[in-house]
Amino acid sequence: MADDKLYKSISMGSGTFLITKPKRKAAKRRQSALKHPRRGARK
Repeated sequence: MADDKLYKSISMGSGTFLITKPKRKAAKRRQSALKHPRRGARK
């Protein structure tokens, strides 16, 4: 994997951090949505 896709945090000073993390795979997002329907979606 490329370095820019991994977890990384950059201190911006004064307790502020710029955090980057890898995106979730499309298949994983789909499975999560199928198994855990949102509350109120039936209405």
